[in-house]
Amino acid sequence: MLKNKIKSPEELKNIRQSGVILTAVLDVLVASAKAGVTSLELDAIAEKETIARGGKPAFLGYQGFPGRVCVSVNNEIVHAIPNDRKLQAGDLVGIDYGVNYNGMITDAARTISIGKPSREGLMLLEGCYEALQDALKVVKHGARVGDVSSVIEHQLRKHNLKPIYSLTGHGVGHELHEDPVIPNYGSAGKGEVLEAGMTIAIEPIASTGTNDLYLADDGWTYMTRDGSLSAQFENTILITKAGCEVIAS
Repeated sequence: MLKNKIKSPEELKNIRQSGVILTAVLDVLVASAKAGVTSLELDAIAEKETIARGGKPAFLGYQGFPGRVCVSVNNEIVHAIPNDRKLQAGDLVGIDYGVNYNGMITDAARTISIGKPSREGLMLLEGCYEALQDALKVVKHGARVGDVSSVIEHQLRKHNLKPIYSLTGHGVGHELHEDPVIPNYGSAGKGEVLEAGMTIAIEPIASTGTNDLYLADDGWTYMTRDGSLSAQFENTILITKAGCEVIAS
């Protein structure tokens, strides 16, 4: 995995614009995700909206991935390939997307409910979202990866959620995945030291029932072993001396 380099002023200019594009496109995708819509339709929207804003989809072709956006439904945890299945009322839908702008990449995800979520679904959405928000509060120059990971784990467990151990946050910028790896569990004071000028993607991923997952036959989609609901929230952030700047959300 590529080492996470301190970004230059020109690189920061480009990655900020990448984040502006990504956040805007995610807004459109979330608004477009309704009952009866397919993830293939969302995939086409993502490409059109990104190109119109001067960016390129970052996922397409990455390690052979055939789509532009990952749309993971209910017990699909992450990396689901766009298909012609229609979204239905009550579905929990994770939308994970990345943008490349002038060679600088951002990565962000949101999970939403199509219509009113179940009580279990609402707990999952709130727990994962709050875990991300709490994690952002501890990120700063000199903090360690374990400081971030432990906060995420604490918040997830407070909501009786199961962190997915093998899926993690990561550095991002020149490549979609850079060092450091940022697990959603861990111990404060441990792990790599974060430095101002690094850009990282923090992404709490959890389920309501299990830590155990399996890879579907398509070779991409991770599923919960027991069929329980899962969710993911992800922001790309810039680490600063005092804290962090959200680049894409």
